[in-house]
Amino acid sequence: MTAFLRAHPSWLADNPALYRILTPPVRVHGEVFADHMAAMVLAERAHAAAMTERADDVLAAGRAAAGLAGRVQEAVLALLRSADPFDCIGQEMPGILAVDAVHLGMEAIEAGTQELPPGTVARLLGGRQVLFRDMVSDARLLHAEAAGLARHDALVLVPGEGPPALLALLAREPGTLEPNQGAGALGFLGRAIGAALGR
Repeated sequence: MTAFLRAHPSWLADNPALYRILTPPVRVHGEVFADHMAAMVLAERAHAAAMTERADDVLAAGRAAAGLAGRVQEAVLALLRSADPFDCIGQEMPGILAVDAVHLGMEAIEAGTQELPPGTVARLLGGRQVLFRDMVSDARLLHAEAAGLARHDALVLVPGEGPPALLALLAREPGTLEPNQGAGALGFLGRAIGAALGR
Protein backbone atom coordinates (compact mmCIF):
# COMPACT_ATOMS: atom_id res chain seq x y z
CA MET A 1 0.00 0.00 0.00
CA THR A 2 2.85 2.36 0.82
CA ALA A 3 4.40 1.76 -2.58
CA PHE A 4 1.05 2.42 -4.27
CA LEU A 5 0.61 5.74 -2.43
CA ARG A 6 4.16 6.77 -3.26
CA ALA A 7 3.47 6.04 -6.93
CA HIS A 8 0.13 7.89 -6.79
CA PRO A 9 0.64 10.81 -4.38
CA SER A 10 -2.71 12.49 -5.19
CA TRP A 11 -4.78 9.32 -4.79
CA LEU A 12 -6.16 10.21 -1.33
CA ALA A 13 -6.94 13.74 -2.46
CA ASP A 14 -8.84 12.30 -5.44
CA ASN A 15 -10.84 9.97 -3.14
CA PRO A 16 -11.85 12.21 -0.21
CA ALA A 17 -14.57 9.84 1.02
CA LEU A 18 -11.80 7.58 2.38
CA TYR A 19 -10.87 10.22 4.93
CA ARG A 20 -14.03 9.31 6.83
CA ILE A 21 -12.72 5.79 7.54
CA LEU A 22 -9.01 6.53 8.06
CA THR A 23 -7.46 6.95 11.49
CA PRO A 24 -6.35 10.57 11.78
CA PRO A 25 -2.64 11.31 12.30
CA VAL A 26 -1.43 13.20 15.36
CA ARG A 27 -0.74 16.86 14.68
CA VAL A 28 2.81 16.79 16.15
CA HIS A 29 4.10 15.04 13.00
CA GLY A 30 4.13 18.28 11.02
CA GLU A 31 2.21 20.29 8.47
CA VAL A 32 1.81 17.53 5.86
CA PHE A 33 -0.18 15.39 8.32
CA ALA A 34 -2.05 18.46 9.49
CA ASP A 35 -3.31 18.86 5.92
CA HIS A 36 -4.62 15.28 6.02
CA MET A 37 -6.39 16.06 9.27
CA ALA A 38 -8.01 19.09 7.67
CA ALA A 39 -9.14 16.93 4.75
CA MET A 40 -10.63 14.38 7.12
CA VAL A 41 -12.47 17.10 9.02
CA LEU A 42 -13.83 18.54 5.76
CA ALA A 43 -14.97 15.07 4.65
CA GLU A 44 -16.74 14.51 7.98
CA ARG A 45 -18.41 17.92 7.82
CA ALA A 46 -19.65 17.23 4.28
CA HIS A 47 -21.05 13.88 5.42
CA ALA A 48 -22.74 15.49 8.43
CA ALA A 49 -24.28 18.18 6.21
CA ALA A 50 -25.61 15.53 3.80
CA MET A 51 -27.13 13.54 6.68
CA THR A 52 -28.73 16.69 8.09
CA GLU A 53 -30.26 17.50 4.71
CA ARG A 54 -31.60 13.96 4.39
CA ALA A 55 -33.08 14.13 7.90
CA ASP A 56 -34.69 17.49 7.09
CA ASP A 57 -36.29 15.96 3.96
CA VAL A 58 -37.65 13.02 5.98
CA LEU A 59 -39.02 15.34 8.67
CA ALA A 60 -40.64 17.62 6.07
CA ALA A 61 -42.31 14.65 4.37
CA GLY A 62 -43.49 13.39 7.77
CA ARG A 63 -44.94 16.79 8.68
CA ALA A 64 -46.72 17.03 5.32
CA ALA A 65 -48.17 13.53 5.72
CA ALA A 66 -49.29 14.31 9.26
CA GLY A 67 -50.84 17.57 8.03
CA LEU A 68 -52.81 15.80 5.32
CA ALA A 69 -53.86 13.06 7.75
CA GLY A 70 -55.17 15.74 10.12
CA ARG A 71 -57.08 17.44 7.32
CA VAL A 72 -58.59 14.09 6.29
CA GLN A 73 -59.79 13.58 9.86
CA GLU A 74 -61.48 16.98 9.76
CA ALA A 75 -63.05 16.10 6.39
CA VAL A 76 -64.45 12.85 7.80
CA LEU A 77 -65.91 14.73 10.77
CA ALA A 78 -67.53 17.22 8.40
CA LEU A 79 -68.96 14.31 6.43
CA LEU A 80 -70.44 12.79 9.60
CA ARG A 81 -72.07 16.10 10.57
CA SER A 82 -73.49 16.77 7.10
CA ALA A 83 -77.02 15.86 6.11
CA ASP A 84 -75.96 15.97 2.43
CA PRO A 85 -72.68 14.13 1.69
CA PHE A 86 -72.62 15.37 -1.92
CA ASP A 87 -72.75 18.99 -0.78
CA CYS A 88 -70.08 18.36 1.85
CA ILE A 89 -67.74 16.80 -0.72
CA GLY A 90 -68.06 19.56 -3.28
CA GLN A 91 -68.43 22.59 -1.02
CA GLU A 92 -66.66 21.90 2.29
CA MET A 93 -63.89 19.44 1.47
CA PRO A 94 -61.77 21.63 -0.83
CA GLY A 95 -61.23 24.13 1.99
CA ILE A 96 -60.73 21.46 4.65
CA LEU A 97 -58.25 19.47 2.52
CA ALA A 98 -56.47 22.63 1.26
CA VAL A 99 -56.92 21.68 -2.41
CA ASP A 100 -58.42 23.64 -5.30
CA ALA A 101 -61.36 21.35 -6.03
CA VAL A 102 -62.93 18.04 -5.00
CA HIS A 103 -65.40 16.14 -7.18
CA LEU A 104 -67.16 12.84 -6.74
CA GLY A 105 -67.24 10.90 -9.99
CA MET A 106 -69.73 8.08 -10.43
CA GLU A 107 -70.55 5.68 -13.23
CA ALA A 108 -74.22 6.64 -12.99
CA ILE A 109 -76.43 9.70 -13.24
CA GLU A 110 -76.61 11.12 -9.72
CA ALA A 111 -77.20 14.72 -8.68
CA GLY A 112 -74.08 16.30 -7.21
CA THR A 113 -71.62 13.98 -8.98
CA GLN A 114 -69.58 13.92 -12.19
CA GLU A 115 -71.07 11.30 -14.49
CA LEU A 116 -68.37 8.89 -15.68
CA PRO A 117 -68.61 6.46 -18.61
CA PRO A 118 -68.83 2.77 -17.65
CA GLY A 119 -65.40 1.28 -16.85
CA THR A 120 -63.75 4.64 -16.06
CA VAL A 121 -63.02 3.92 -12.39
CA ALA A 122 -61.39 0.55 -13.11
CA ARG A 123 -59.45 1.99 -16.07
CA LEU A 124 -58.07 4.95 -14.11
CA LEU A 125 -57.34 3.27 -10.79
CA GLY A 126 -56.36 -0.15 -12.10
CA GLY A 127 -57.08 -1.86 -8.77
CA ARG A 128 -55.36 0.84 -6.64
CA GLN A 129 -57.08 2.68 -3.81
CA VAL A 130 -55.25 5.97 -4.47
CA LEU A 131 -53.51 7.28 -7.58
CA PHE A 132 -51.44 10.49 -7.72
CA ARG A 133 -50.92 12.10 -11.13
CA ASP A 134 -48.89 15.04 -12.44
CA MET A 135 -50.24 14.87 -15.99
CA VAL A 136 -53.99 15.40 -16.03
CA SER A 137 -55.22 14.60 -19.53
CA ASP A 138 -58.86 13.92 -18.62
CA ALA A 139 -59.39 17.05 -16.49
CA ARG A 140 -62.76 18.00 -17.99
CA LEU A 141 -64.20 14.53 -17.31
CA LEU A 142 -63.11 14.47 -13.67
CA HIS A 143 -62.89 18.10 -12.60
CA ALA A 144 -65.66 19.81 -14.63
CA GLU A 145 -65.50 23.61 -14.38
CA ALA A 146 -62.22 23.43 -12.41
CA ALA A 147 -60.47 21.63 -15.28
CA GLY A 148 -58.52 24.75 -16.20
CA LEU A 149 -56.78 24.63 -12.82
CA ALA A 150 -55.72 21.01 -13.18
CA ARG A 151 -51.98 20.51 -12.80
CA HIS A 152 -51.91 17.68 -10.25
CA ASP A 153 -54.62 15.41 -8.94
CA ALA A 154 -55.26 12.43 -6.71
CA LEU A 155 -57.90 9.86 -7.55
CA VAL A 156 -59.34 7.91 -4.62
CA LEU A 157 -61.52 4.80 -4.85
CA VAL A 158 -64.91 5.17 -3.17
CA PRO A 159 -65.96 1.59 -2.43
CA GLY A 160 -69.54 0.54 -1.90
CA GLU A 161 -72.41 -1.51 -3.23
CA GLY A 162 -73.59 1.18 -5.64
CA PRO A 163 -72.10 2.10 -9.02
CA PRO A 164 -68.30 2.44 -9.25
CA ALA A 165 -67.16 5.81 -7.88
CA LEU A 166 -64.03 7.80 -7.21
CA LEU A 167 -63.06 11.01 -5.49
CA ALA A 168 -60.99 13.42 -7.60
CA LEU A 169 -58.88 16.00 -5.73
CA LEU A 170 -57.28 18.75 -7.79
CA ALA A 171 -54.32 21.02 -6.96
CA ARG A 172 -52.40 23.66 -8.87
CA GLU A 173 -49.30 23.47 -6.66
CA PRO A 174 -47.05 20.39 -7.04
CA GLY A 175 -46.39 19.92 -3.31
CA THR A 176 -50.07 19.73 -2.35
CA LEU A 177 -50.69 16.18 -3.58
CA GLU A 178 -47.70 13.81 -3.44
CA PRO A 179 -47.56 10.03 -3.08
CA ASN A 180 -45.53 10.20 0.14
CA GLN A 181 -47.98 12.59 1.77
CA GLY A 182 -50.81 10.52 3.10
CA ALA A 183 -52.00 7.96 0.55
CA GLY A 184 -53.28 5.89 3.48
CA ALA A 185 -55.27 8.82 4.84
CA LEU A 186 -56.86 9.48 1.44
CA GLY A 187 -57.74 5.80 1.12
CA PHE A 188 -59.53 6.07 4.48
CA LEU A 189 -61.39 9.17 3.25
CA GLY A 190 -62.60 7.21 0.23
CA ARG A 191 -63.92 4.43 2.48
CA ALA A 192 -65.61 6.98 4.75
CA ILE A 193 -67.36 8.56 1.76
CA GLY A 194 -68.47 5.12 0.59
CA ALA A 195 -69.95 4.45 4.01
CA ALA A 196 -71.70 7.85 4.05
CA LEU A 197 -73.25 7.25 0.62
CA GLY A 198 -74.49 3.84 1.76
CA ARG A 199 -76.41 5.23 4.75
